[in-house]
Amino acid sequence: MKTPEQILSNLNVSVYHDPVLRYPDEPPYSPHIRYPEYLFDDINEKTNSVYDAVRNGLFTLGLDKDNFGTPQWSPFKEMIKPTDTVVIKPNFVLSNHDKGGDLFSIITHPSVIRAVVDYVYSTLAGKGRIIIVDAPQMDCNFKEQLEKTKLESIKELYEKELGFNIEIYDLRDFWLDKKGNSEAAYSKNRHKLPGDPLGGILVNLGKESLFYGVNNYKRFYGADYNREETIRHHQEDVQEYLVSKTILSADVVISVPKLKVHKKVGVTINIKGLVGTCINKNYLVHYTLGTPSEGGDQFPDGILNAKEATVVKLQRWAYDMFLSRKNLIGDFLYEMAVKVGKVFLKPLGFKSLDKDKSILDAGNWHGNDSAWRMAVDLLKIFIYGDKEGNLQDAPVRRMFSIVDGVIGGEGDGPLTPDGKRSGLIVAGFNPCAVDLVCTRLMGFDYKKIEMLRYILDYPELFKVSLRKIRVFSKRDFSDLFDEENKNKYFNFEPHPGWKGFIEVA
Repeated sequence: MKTPEQILSNLNVSVYHDPVLRYPDEPPYSPHIRYPEYLFDDINEKTNSVYDAVRNGLFTLGLDKDNFGTPQWSPFKEMIKPTDTVVIKPNFVLSNHDKGGDLFSIITHPSVIRAVVDYVYSTLAGKGRIIIVDAPQMDCNFKEQLEKTKLESIKELYEKELGFNIEIYDLRDFWLDKKGNSEAAYSKNRHKLPGDPLGGILVNLGKESLFYGVNNYKRFYGADYNREETIRHHQEDVQEYLVSKTILSADVVISVPKLKVHKKVGVTINIKGLVGTCINKNYLVHYTLGTPSEGGDQFPDGILNAKEATVVKLQRWAYDMFLSRKNLIGDFLYEMAVKVGKVFLKPLGFKSLDKDKSILDAGNWHGNDSAWRMAVDLLKIFIYGDKEGNLQDAPVRRMFSIVDGVIGGEGDGPLTPDGKRSGLIVAGFNPCAVDLVCTRLMGFDYKKIEMLRYILDYPELFKVSLRKIRVFSKRDFSDLFDEENKNKYFNFEPHPGWKGFIEVA
């Protein structure tokens, strides 16, 4: 059995590409081929090329290569013991595409999860636990998402055929029902959820946090309207995150993220996807109020005129004064403030920002100097945090990554992207190495993405080095990180706030 450090130090990455790769429609997403190692009798009548792609990606990494093609093939045997608790963490951020696009340009497709579950179970042999978890965005309707993904069909198959319980948890403690058109997070639309059955662990990184020493913490903004909560957990020696105990208690975590661009950090794959390990996302600093000349990163300098800047500041003031209360009185006062603003300010030329400017609001541009710090902090916890939230000197849990890039997300990502038919499945052991490979395949310059630049500056901490990454694929990617290589490969369209900055020159 490989140790967590040995696994993390393995910088081999497999890239499977098939331009005609398509998601299967029929749950529980069984394969169309009766592979020697396949555990069930059911075979999909329609082609399930995704299952085959995951299988090939694992084989290409040389996992249990001596047994490949036999019933004994078990690709995760050096990472998983029969008694282990294995957490599978997809990207389940939303239940709808608000612009009417493809939901699976936003979230992990369940057919990828199905293949992962099968190979995890073959190693556990029914003796351990498989738990599928994520903490979606607060306005995700998880029940609706389960209906659309048919994820529970996999659970039902295992219960019926093998008597094995696959656990599925939404880690959030509340969700926000927007009622179709409301943009404000009114208290009446907030509904309590059971959350993580084990609860959360408060992890204080202190001086190990990348926010330690940042002096403008009173400008921090989190995921919700209560800035006081965000600031309370991020000032000076207090740098706290509320992380899922189910995840921190796992022996093995297999990340199954979506290949997407991201408005605040450039790309969201494994590292940024760790936001889904936090059960209270308002502990996460998303951006800092103001422009860079004001000590913030909410907007670039010179974008807003005086009236627009006033409107933005009044809006945040109303959030702080009213919506942060999370009660009916606050909701009412906010509505009144909006109405008064429209009556008195609009005739004076004060109006909402146009689309080209509003899309940059909340740090949605390449100058965001906050969100990448949060992502790297979560990466440190993920690698080194034990089940009590204490950072250890060596990696704690075994980990693996399989990226769903069959349909990627480009443009206005991560929440309303355009679908990018990429036909990719990327797999590897070190989440940083996988993210670097994926970023370069997307046609982006990893040096322009601060969280990736940072991890490369600390190879001993994150066990990653460009020169040691080996890419295994039918295509030759030996020059992937060559400075002279200007190939944009799959040529993803960046978020508008990153366009013209992040692409390979």
